Amino acid sequence: MGFTRAQLQAFRDTSVPDLMPPRPRLVFVGINPGLWTAATGVHFGHPGNRFYPALVAAGILPRLPRIADDGMPPDDRDMLLNAGIGISNLVPRATARADELSRDELRAGAQRLETDAAGWGAAVIAVVGITAYRQGFGRPRATAGRQTETLGGSTLWVVPNPSGLNAHDTVASLAAAYAEPARAAGLNVAGGGARVSIRVRE
Repeated sequence: MGFTRAQLQAFRDTSVPDLMPPRPRLVFVGINPGLWTAATGVHFGHPGNRFYPALVAAGILPRLPRIADDGMPPDDRDMLLNAGIGISNLVPRATARADELSRDELRAGAQRLETDAAGWGAAVIAVVGITAYRQGFGRPRATAGRQTETLGGSTLWVVPNPSGLNAHDTVASLAAAYAEPARAAGLNVAGGGARVSIRVRE
């Protein structure tokens, strides 16, 4: 599994379709697709991203999904969908780093997300990344966790970014943060999941 730098650059500014079950219970909203995600078509698809290991460690998923250069196998996609988990992005445009996005893009994404959320009808929406949430929603003093406002009728949470570039969090701390909105959405995460090790590659 791997791409050259030139191959990844060819995916700049492309988008990745939402992964969304017909009746989502919990929707994770990332900041925007990275180039690896755009290349594979899998949200949080970079080998160093700790999103899926954290979901397993939290007991939200029973095992790690497989991610190959050509995407995620159908049975692994179904594992997410059958659990009631959806994945979207605040901004659809793929970049190498999230800090390449403008404030205007983030604000426009927040406005679009309000409309999308009303259509999804999920119990809980979890925005992944406190800085993007503050900028996009115009709440510079917001803190992580459950928010006082709702989004399109859904309970709103903000959780940490699982990127390997976020050195402040570990798989264990991410798992604890993701388990909270999962419980609020009615997902069975009691007892947590298996211990997961991951080798981060940048």
